[in-house]
Amino acid sequence: MWRIWLLFDPRRALVGLAAFLFTLAIVIHFIVLSTDRFNWIEGPMASNDVSVYELIEGEGQPTQLLG
Repeated sequence: MWRIWLLFDPRRALVGLAAFLFTLAIVIHFIVLSTDRFNWIEGPMASNDVSVYELIEGEGQPTQLLG
């Protein structure tokens, strides 16, 4: 196993690995932010003018049917 490091420069390999993992983390965060459920910046978007809290409590009823 130690011979693999004779083929690759350890500093360059670790910097490349860190750059790849950082890029992957940024991409995953942007994908999650693009979803309605996991958008922690804007919060969940309610449809049909009914808030999410009303739907959870069961008090609000949608006034429009999607058709």
